[in-house]
Amino acid sequence: MANGNQPVVTAANRQASEQGGDPLTAGSHEAELLGPQPLPAAGPLDWLMTAPFVAAFWAVLIIFDLPQRIARLFGPRPHEIVVGCLLHGLVGALRVMGTRIEVERSPLVKPATAYLLVANHQSLLDIPVVGSLLFSNYPKYVSKFELARWIPSISYNLRRGGNALINRGNRRQAQSAISEAVSTAAERGVSMLIYPEGTRSRHGELRAFKQAGTQSMMDAAPELEIVPVAIENSWRLLANNLLPAAWGTSIKVKIGDPIARNVGQESGDQDAAEVLDRCRTFIADALLEWRREERRVAVD
Repeated sequence: MANGNQPVVTAANRQASEQGGDPLTAGSHEAELLGPQPLPAAGPLDWLMTAPFVAAFWAVLIIFDLPQRIARLFGPRPHEIVVGCLLHGLVGALRVMGTRIEVERSPLVKPATAYLLVANHQSLLDIPVVGSLLFSNYPKYVSKFELARWIPSISYNLRRGGNALINRGNRRQAQSAISEAVSTAAERGVSMLIYPEGTRSRHGELRAFKQAGTQSMMDAAPELEIVPVAIENSWRLLANNLLPAAWGTSIKVKIGDPIARNVGQESGDQDAAEVLDRCRTFIADALLEWRREERRVAVD
């Protein structure tokens, strides 16, 4: 399994080796591209549009709080539909900042199908972006306890929407909460999303993936396929802590092919390590492709 102290074995690295290039040099360049990225320079539109963006974002959160509570009275599916509308509303608020979303989605990922989703985590904005794209899969989330309080709409959904609320300082509690939430999600035919980095990468770096949470998720639903999800540039919007937000950001999302499970093999640990390695490699390859193209465009 790749970790933060080793070069990521990406497709570009393998290609350099196969073509007689120096894979160590390629790995060094990749490490730079996968590390912290330069902060975007603030411009007049950034400052001008930040206040309307923040107002629109909070307005959506406040508006959808009561409808969620009402929908929940009629069961989990009406609640999930309202949450999906909430996420689409938050994506709409992003467009106030001129945000564009570019999506590449595997045709093998089916709507209304349960999956275990493994993604990199750059910003809290990852949730509405990915959640709206996978609306009919009704993804649930692994989240820290702190977010389940005081945030309109978000906190209520985290508490009552079938998500896994974890104490990151208590590994046993975290694993138990993940297992319970995933088991329920699998029974209902909905998806679960985890961020194995364990925290947001506020400057776009790809961190090492932690195995424990993903292991609990996979053990609780051995029948579900794993779908890797790469997201890029969501960190840029909030890189300056809204002082200001970044105007005209292009958020890129790539949803990969489902990864079949090796349910029959003896070592579940090996299965989780292999799957995490494949997911991280997929995400690293996507980030490298996007960032190299961005640099080529900047040079031209």
